[in-house]
Amino acid sequence: MSAAREIAILGVGMHPWGKWGRNFVEYGVAAARAAIADAGVLWRDIRFVSGAATIRNGYPGQVAGATFAQALGWQGAEVNTSYAACASGSQALAAARAKILAGECEVALVIGADTTPKGFLRPAPGERPDDPDWVRFRLGITNPTYFALYARRRMALYGDTPQDFALVKVKNAEHGLENPYARYKKRFTIEEVLASPMVADPLRLMDVCATSDGAAALVVSSLGYAERIGKAKAPRIVAISTVTPSFPSELVEMPDIATDSAVACAPQSFRAALPKKAYEEAGIGPEDVSLAEVYDLSTALELDWIEDLQLCARGEASALLRSGATRIGGRIPVNPSGGLACFGEAVPAQALAQVCELTWQLRGQAGARQVANAKVGITANQGLFGHGSSVIVKR
Repeated sequence: MSAAREIAILGVGMHPWGKWGRNFVEYGVAAARAAIADAGVLWRDIRFVSGAATIRNGYPGQVAGATFAQALGWQGAEVNTSYAACASGSQALAAARAKILAGECEVALVIGADTTPKGFLRPAPGERPDDPDWVRFRLGITNPTYFALYARRRMALYGDTPQDFALVKVKNAEHGLENPYARYKKRFTIEEVLASPMVADPLRLMDVCATSDGAAALVVSSLGYAERIGKAKAPRIVAISTVTPSFPSELVEMPDIATDSAVACAPQSFRAALPKKAYEEAGIGPEDVSLAEVYDLSTALELDWIEDLQLCARGEASALLRSGATRIGGRIPVNPSGGLACFGEAVPAQALAQVCELTWQLRGQAGARQVANAKVGITANQGLFGHGSSVIVKR
């Protein structure tokens, strides 16, 4: 990727994740102030505030950018709010990058924060029969059920076992022990995971993530601005992919399926398309990646993402896991932060939290969970109704 398309990460900040029961704005302001301090810039110098929306927190959550700008103190910055469910943070980051690359501002603040209810997440009120996620919730397919279907698919196609899924939890729990922002800090054995209550067969309680309160924030800038303030070596965002699925269209001449290969009209999974576009934009390949932060709503889903990111061939993620390659110290550590297994879902914050982790890793500031010689990190998220994201960060 040309440096003209890159932006610098000047500062990152988080509010610890848990079940605090307070207003989401409090968490977002804490994360934002930490990111601003880390960046070494003044609040008044930030000219664009991009918020990730939280639809569970009323109107202030739906206009999160303005809400955070007001809470930090009006100073004339432009505001933006983006919504894409679990990919909201990346969408808000993409808006900030576009503003910077267009030359309309030099430094921007991106914030995501959430206060979540107890139990399963539910869709926002309203009738949306064209929204497949709304439909699945109305049919009773909550997130654990949805991801259990993915897990069953892995078992049928690749021979994965509940023990493989449990090993993902064991690995991520070990990583999260060293993260001061993680909600859960407890070691597990495979036997303990397999003994936890069944939620949606084959996924047990320890296979699925909780819902959490928390926040994450980034201060990003043009490369020129970073150089002027002495941060020319700051980690850089070199790609943000937010593509949607692609399916055959009736407007395109279709092959005769009786005589032509069905592959010619096969739909393209957006989970696979997301990193493909990110790699193309960054001008690198999966062989260049040092670590990955992926959306592990379930243990089995992490294995899917490993393959979607092309870190191994399709169907080989469990073997990669069992080899130790995805642990810290292995060839390609996955979720060194501990992932959602240790954080839980704070929906608009989680894509930004992943970028925070990559930033600390690329700076060499991750402490006991540091990935040696980390140079390139990639993230992956799945949102509602075809929204998703993948971000690549380099040093």
